[in-house]
Amino acid sequence: MVLSVLLFVVVVAGGFGFFWVVTQLEEARTQIQDQQQKITDQQQRLDEQQEMIDRKEQFGAAMDDLYATVDPLVGLPYSTVVPWDRVENLAESAWNHRRNATGLGQDVEVLKELTTEISEQSAGVADQAASNASGTAWEATLDSLGRGWVSTVFDDTTPCGATALACVTSTDPFTVHVRAGTRTDPTMTDWIRTGAAYHEYAHVLQFTNPGPTDAALASFGGDVETMADCYALTFLDGWSLDHEVSIDEYSYYEVSIGYGYTCDAAQRQVIRDWVGRLGVTRQTVGG
Repeated sequence: MVLSVLLFVVVVAGGFGFFWVVTQLEEARTQIQDQQQKITDQQQRLDEQQEMIDRKEQFGAAMDDLYATVDPLVGLPYSTVVPWDRVENLAESAWNHRRNATGLGQDVEVLKELTTEISEQSAGVADQAASNASGTAWEATLDSLGRGWVSTVFDDTTPCGATALACVTSTDPFTVHVRAGTRTDPTMTDWIRTGAAYHEYAHVLQFTNPGPTDAALASFGGDVETMADCYALTFLDGWSLDHEVSIDEYSYYEVSIGYGYTCDAAQRQVIRDWVGRLGVTRQTVGG
């Protein structure tokens, strides 16, 4: 009886020992899992931090590329070529996404697209400036004034109406549409075509520099056409709005080009000041 009792106690004690071991193992397993989760969470935070660092470096590199693309264009008389408002918006968006890797990554891609857009727009400019495919005074003048940025297109009818010699549209400000008939019109000379090209180039400058243009227009009663006439009168020596084109030794055409108003000295100074304020500048964003 004594032996049986002792054996029972030993078995019971052994049972408690086994339960204690199982409990300890479960606690250890739980601790290991907790530690593993902490390590996983910590690694995830490190990965997220590294991703943010990478995205910020990518945005900085993309901004450097943008400035490298813009710098050769500084001084070009078309301010809209570099849309600084869009660049500023992207810099602001990047700041707002400074803790959002996905959003910042999207900002990087949009910035790269903008840089490509500017680069592609300036590609081939030198070739165009050196070429006069039409062999006309129109194109020669516009290539020279526009530094290769302005295209000359001859149309049977211009987008601005059948009576216009030429025109520029706000949706395509680097293209001058010229009525095809002006190439052979007997009432026109290359001198007249040259002066008319100056007028149209003024429209290119107006559309691509809206801020300075709005300020200058006040001196012309808001009339973009008389302002364009004044540009030609100011910068083309000897230009007049009225011409005589010889038919033969006894007769000639009286040809009026423009909108009938010859600007005064004060307005010509406004034009000079206006031209002096035009163009691409290098701006600092994100400040």
